[in-house]
Amino acid sequence: MGRTVDPARHQARRLQIIDAALTHFAQDGFDRATTTAICRTAGIGSGTFFHYFPTKQAVLLAVLDRGTTETAGWFDVQRDRADPLQVIVDYVAHNADECADPRVPGFVRAVGAVMRDEEVAGALARDESVVRQGLLPWIRAAAERGEVRCDQSPERLTAWLALLLDSYLGRVSAQPQVDADEEKQMLLDTVRRMLRP
Repeated sequence: MGRTVDPARHQARRLQIIDAALTHFAQDGFDRATTTAICRTAGIGSGTFFHYFPTKQAVLLAVLDRGTTETAGWFDVQRDRADPLQVIVDYVAHNADECADPRVPGFVRAVGAVMRDEEVAGALARDESVVRQGLLPWIRAAAERGEVRCDQSPERLTAWLALLLDSYLGRVSAQPQVDADEEKQMLLDTVRRMLRP
């Protein structure tokens, strides 16, 4: 008879491994991060690691997927709000806060080292799609209310907003010594100016 799996415990252990992997990818880079170091940080044996993830790349993909899932969840929670422009601004602030994690610069560099891999590229494309699909309805709604500029299509505004968010991530990743709060305020100001009717 098979062992009964507690879904909550299983998920908690999986997240523990993902968090440890994020730490090591950020600190050591993808190539130098080892499953042994990830296991040590997660407080597990290698057998447990490989029960959850068959390869180091699989756990990297899980880190990326976790971020995408959290983004989709963030937009799901906003569904019933009636203030579309504020939802957009809140997402930009939320995104900037996520970028303030001190592990982000190293993790971005680790992903950059393997982003030509088909699976990694696919995970990054899915994440970008979730961000755009999350923002677009709010930009449309804000345009209908006259809260954002109407001289550009909502699709184009969404594309440019996504580009600003990517550029912000690149800036904080390339220059980890920047003041995150100061840069966040500049990002918010830039977004407001770009969207202003």
